Amino acid sequence: MDTIASLFSFITWPVSWVIVQFHKVYGAIFGPDTGWAWGLSIVSLVILIRICLIPLFVKQIKATRAMQTLQPEMKKIQERYKNDRQRQSEEMMKLYKETGTNPLSSCLPILAQSPFFFALYHVLNGIATGKTIGVINEPLLASARQAHIFGAPLAAKFMDSEAKVAALGASLTDVRVVTAVMIVLMSFSQFYTQRQLMTKNVDTTVKTPFMQQQKMLMYVFPVMFAVFGINFPVGVLVYWLTTNVWTMGQQMYVIHNNPTPGSKAQAAYLERLHKHVTHHGKVRRRSEKAIVKAIVAKGRDRNEFERKFINGLNKVGLAAQADGSVIRSSESQAVTQTEDGTPTTTAAAQPKRQQPKRQSKSQRQSGTAKAAGEPSSTGPSLSKSDEPEDTKPAGAAKPAASKPGSSARSKAQSGQRKGPQRPKSPSKK
Repeated sequence: MDTIASLFSFITWPVSWVIVQFHKVYGAIFGPDTGWAWGLSIVSLVILIRICLIPLFVKQIKATRAMQTLQPEMKKIQERYKNDRQRQSEEMMKLYKETGTNPLSSCLPILAQSPFFFALYHVLNGIATGKTIGVINEPLLASARQAHIFGAPLAAKFMDSEAKVAALGASLTDVRVVTAVMIVLMSFSQFYTQRQLMTKNVDTTVKTPFMQQQKMLMYVFPVMFAVFGINFPVGVLVYWLTTNVWTMGQQMYVIHNNPTPGSKAQAAYLERLHKHVTHHGKVRRRSEKAIVKAIVAKGRDRNEFERKFINGLNKVGLAAQADGSVIRSSESQAVTQTEDGTPTTTAAAQPKRQQPKRQSKSQRQSGTAKAAGEPSSTGPSLSKSDEPEDTKPAGAAKPAASKPGSSARSKAQSGQRKGPQRPKSPSKK
């Protein structure tokens, strides 16, 4: 660890300078030689670094979600070129380039934070060995060696000997109790952060190897913190516990306000948003408008929770617009999005359909006769178009010409075949 920390000695001076500046502020309040002054200086250093890393954290969220989306395509490439590793790598890089995804973006906050972590370790190790480092001179070194957090010196470690702990003015029992509690809290915060990500903010509709990797990391990271934590000074444990708590709170905020599509957190968020929009009749926050706009733009590609949200708005007379706003259907002819994504005009904006009046049988026959150009009669016709002409009386009036094809239709309706009929053979007596 000392060798790795020495590689980041170039950033030791800025880190020590920031700690000293915060120590001046807290020293004036709690006293320059107290553990509160030095401990809060380390906590403030963490907060300052994490604030500067917020843009990288946003990129990490986007990269993680993009990687989750690409997992099905990546799995297809792996199966297609499973015997050709080089072609598989080329296709993977091509996929990343086409989608604008960088796998390393999900590790940016950790990578960017590592130099500060090792520089702080280098500073605290110098305090433990009694060496001035960076801007920490002899008076500041003596003040830092006297500072204790709950009875444990800043530079003490869990694995230190009793003689070394006594040289720092503390007992071995106090050091090991404090460091053990901090290691447990550090590991638990890491486990809870990863578990919260897996159970609430992962798209449950897609089963990918990425989810298995995240589940494995949920158990691996806490064990790693516990193993390495016994060799960390108390000041480094303060630093790492603070950054874990910050990460946990930051992730809770993101899950609550901008969850991953298809996750349980999105279902809970859209349910809250539906109640809020129904109560106020509009979307008030800019972040909420952005989410509604993204849901409307998806169309047919919406997931189950998003379709339920849009249909819920339609049921209460509200319509989500393409710009993310929500208006009432009675205010204008708003175009709403149905469950399958096709645009339809709301019921309030559509003209009411008139039902035609029901006609009697004589009116229908009269309308048919007029369409054929024949005079209509109020009563039903007594002539039969299917009666043969040779059986009619000689003086009988010729009936009106029937509609072409009516005779064939009447025969077909009576069960006879269409077309000319074969004459029946005379019966044999």
